[in-house]
Amino acid sequence: MSLLVVCDHDRGSLSEASLEALTFARPLAAAVGLELAAVVIGEGAEAAALDLGAHGAEIVHVASHPVLTDFGPEAWGETVVQLVHSIGVTAVVACGTDRGNEVVAQVAARLDQPFVANCLSVDPIGDGSGNWTMTRVQWGGSLLEDTTLTAGVRLVTVAHHAVEAEVADEPAAGILSAFSPNLDGSLARTVVTDRVVLTKGITLSTAPVVVGGGRGVGSAEAFAPLEELAAELGGVVGCSRAVTNNGWRPHSDQVGQTGTRIAPEIYIASGISGAIQHWVGAMAAKNILAINTDQEANMVTRAGHAVIGDLHQVIPAITEEVRRRRG
Repeated sequence: MSLLVVCDHDRGSLSEASLEALTFARPLAAAVGLELAAVVIGEGAEAAALDLGAHGAEIVHVASHPVLTDFGPEAWGETVVQLVHSIGVTAVVACGTDRGNEVVAQVAARLDQPFVANCLSVDPIGDGSGNWTMTRVQWGGSLLEDTTLTAGVRLVTVAHHAVEAEVADEPAAGILSAFSPNLDGSLARTVVTDRVVLTKGITLSTAPVVVGGGRGVGSAEAFAPLEELAAELGGVVGCSRAVTNNGWRPHSDQVGQTGTRIAPEIYIASGISGAIQHWVGAMAAKNILAINTDQEANMVTRAGHAVIGDLHQVIPAITEEVRRRRG
């Protein structure tokens, strides 16, 4: 019997989120004596499968079919369902990204099984009767819920950035196994058919440094100093929802529950009050520096470091100091 991890990739480039899911799943499989397996789906899957043994996958199922030309939640979900029936899977795990949650939701609907999303921890021993117990994120991160899962096939996703991707102490075999699902052509209706590149290089979700601006920045033009600092630090600029609502920055720059969830080495939050929806998107940052005139602002009280002052003076001063130290 197997615990199956659904590994997301983009035309052969494996996502870091998939490695988080494997890291999360390794101790679960070991605790209940299940084989840790992975599945990669569609064109480029074989290239994406190559390093999964190092992260603990004993066997990697490589699924291919003419319908699977790119990502498609229905086609991917049906592929996982057929693999579950084929190899005897008792649990399916994925990372709780938009893609991961969508695919596992498809699996849940097709198997008529419950699905628990965005878990922070899972105990597969549970209450001793075969039920799993877990803690998951609810209400955009403002609530942690303890729950018990009773199901024939356990379907869970791990909250994105809840764990750091790590290679296994002892690599597994990572044996590649071809899998050919039987897919109806109608499933192609939700497969990606075209792509437009909006951002090249470092993105908001992958940047090691994010310089964020809120309503306190004041205008679209006033983001220029934030752009300068981000460029000096090899990072990108993010913003709060208030900024996008005012039309100062595009939605693609928004950090938060309805924007992008980030996990940089440092998040410099300037002029941001720190509403819970924004905090949900930023709380995985390893370090947070808040710059604000209000020492009682939520972002200031939650941050590990704070500068109480005018961001229009503080940001240029930081940039100048960075340049001075670099000579």
